[in-house]
Amino acid sequence: MQQSYNEESEATVDVHFTDLTDSLVAWKVPVDVFDIESHLRAGFEDLFRAFDRNVTFQFFKSFRRVRINFTNALAAAEARAKLHKSDFNGRELRLYFAQSVHIGSPHLEPPKPDKQFLLSPPPSPPVGWEQAKDATPVINYDLLCAIARLGPGEKYELQPGTPTTPSVVVHVCDNDQESSGNEEDMDGGVRQRPKIIQTRRPEYTSSVTQ
Repeated sequence: MQQSYNEESEATVDVHFTDLTDSLVAWKVPVDVFDIESHLRAGFEDLFRAFDRNVTFQFFKSFRRVRINFTNALAAAEARAKLHKSDFNGRELRLYFAQSVHIGSPHLEPPKPDKQFLLSPPPSPPVGWEQAKDATPVINYDLLCAIARLGPGEKYELQPGTPTTPSVVVHVCDNDQESSGNEEDMDGGVRQRPKIIQTRRPEYTSSVTQ
């Protein structure tokens, strides 16, 4: 029973450290640490080299954060357990495990063109799409013939009226220039329609000497 208990405990520990990441992120790091020639930077790195000699650092001065990359998750967990909220240069050092993002493919793939045909104009038509042909216009030759036979002032009934719909009648305009040029006033007399005088274009003088 004692041996089985130890084996189960070791298996639990192995699974626990396998799920952890091998990187830590230090927050609100003093500004002097980001100076290459600063003694605080060397002291900051020595804190983590005590747990892993091959540890590497990534400094992000704009965010005042440092990413510490260990060779294994066990060293990262041990450093976090002993150095988290410890005093460094009069300030509390905060360490957190870096979140790892797993992407299926290491390369960025373009999006699937499922709805790209909705764009105007579409980059490529969907599978099976064909150009629609324009329908042949419908010409009513009987109507054109009947209108051609009409004289000025006559009319042609296209559709007779019903109790619920009105009739459709085509009236041909008169060609009498006198009647088109005059209009009737309120007293019943005929008055001359004023003529529109066209505005003369100003004289054009070229400024370029040939």
